[in-house]
Amino acid sequence: MSPGFQGRPRSAEPALPPGQYLTEDFPVLSAGPTPRVPLETWEFVVSTESGAEFRWSWDELMALPQETPTVDVHCVTRWSKRNTDWQGVSLDTLLEGIDTGARYAQAHSYGGYTTNLPLTDLRGGRAWVVHRYDGDPLPAEHGGPARLLVPHLYFWKSAKWVRGIRLSAEDQPGFWETAGYHDYGDPWREQRYQGD
Repeated sequence: MSPGFQGRPRSAEPALPPGQYLTEDFPVLSAGPTPRVPLETWEFVVSTESGAEFRWSWDELMALPQETPTVDVHCVTRWSKRNTDWQGVSLDTLLEGIDTGARYAQAHSYGGYTTNLPLTDLRGGRAWVVHRYDGDPLPAEHGGPARLLVPHLYFWKSAKWVRGIRLSAEDQPGFWETAGYHDYGDPWREQRYQGD
């Protein structure tokens, strides 16, 4: 080794998941038309495996404790965006006091989209129902008025236009999962498709 050789300089930024590239813009990807949901009729419903329902109107959601997560997001189409700023309500807050033995959740969206997640991935400060992005109301093309945010999984798990979650004992694949996408979707393990 040559005297004074220090090796290649390392980036101060943490690594991206394998196969991802960094983007500065915010790509819009959707399967189908963009729903336009009036705030007066919007609601979020948690349905338990026993059939119990817990509902929040828009005003009731706004009255709950708000959090402002800043997170990286990773799309299955290989782009990643760093330090995205959101505002919303933790799923811990929404699930607090709900009696359930469920192990799984399926998110449901206005427009018919669904995606499945283990319930543990919605707890412990890991998931939110967000309604603001970068200080402004969440635009419809990015899932407004509200979307699920589960940043440790690929972004298709962060269901746009979310209207509720159904809790169940059994895993029930959603829209993309029945089309061949991975049931879990961990970007660090490159779980893009079934069998990955």
